[in-house]
Parts: sequence; structure tokens; C-alpha cells
Amino acid sequence: MEVIPLCNIRIDKEGAWYYGEEEIFRREIVLLFYENLKQDQSGRYLIELGDEKCYVEVEDTPFVVKSVNHTLSEGDNGEAIYLYLSDGTVEVLDPGTLYVGKDNVLYCTIRSKAFKARFSRASYYQIAHYIENDFKNDTYFISLNGKSFYIKKSLENC
Repeated sequence: MEVIPLCNIRIDKEGAWYYGEEEIFRREIVLLFYENLKQDQSGRYLIELGDEKCYVEVEDTPFVVKSVNHTLSEGDNGEAIYLYLSDGTVEVLDPGTLYVGKDNVLYCTIRSKAFKARFSRASYYQIAHYIENDFKNDTYFISLNGKSFYIKKSLENC
């Protein structure tokens, strides 16, 4: 059985990367780590660079939604919400993956449901403009392209 060590690298809940107690501020290094970030079968995060592997401590999620933009999608001229992620990439939100976690923090899944992403406070306020309340059922949803996507209360069924 392969023994994978800890990296002494951690990602805080706001998406900042640290080596020991020092923040990794060189963007190209952080992006290299993001490109090589994997998740094992037990859900732990690790960096895989060539033959080298080590586990990363993740306070909440490795990816953070830094901002959102509600716009028309390029293909069918329908509505879409674009997520601007902590690794500098942009992804279209799958609204069916939205859920509320502990302390009422909003999350979704990204990368074809391979990773969870936490909404930063700023991005939460941005997306909140599009969240509606279903008073009858005491739930919340986002409407896109004539469909209502209910926000779940946990990751289950996302």
C-alpha cells in the first residue's frame, strides 16, 4: 500500500494557499498546485506532480467562487451564471448543484461535479440577487431559462 505524506500545504476557507504558516503569494506556484490537485477515494485532497504525491490540508473547499456574472450564454442565448474561481478559471454554474452548508454558507460543485466550491461573501451577495424564496415550501431557488432550481440544504442529491 502506497504511503502518501502530508505536504505541509494548506488551503484556508477563503482559498489562500499556505506552506507552513507563510502564505504562498506566487500565483504561478498556486496555479501549478491547482492544475495538479486531485481527490482520493476517501475525499482527501492531494497534489500529484509526476511521481510525487502529498496530501494537502483543506479548511473547507479547495476552490472558492470569487465573483459571479449573470448573463446570456454564448450558444443558445439562454441565461447563465458564470463563476469566477480562485484558480483564475471561469465556469458556468450548474444550478442543480447549489446547496447550503454549515453556517448558511452557499456551495456548488464544479469541474463536472469533481470538486466542491465555496461562495465567498462577495460572490454570495452577487448571486443573492437571483435567489428567490418559495414561501409556501420555505425553500429558495434560482430561475434560469424558465426552470426553477431549488437550493438544497446539504450536498446530498447534488
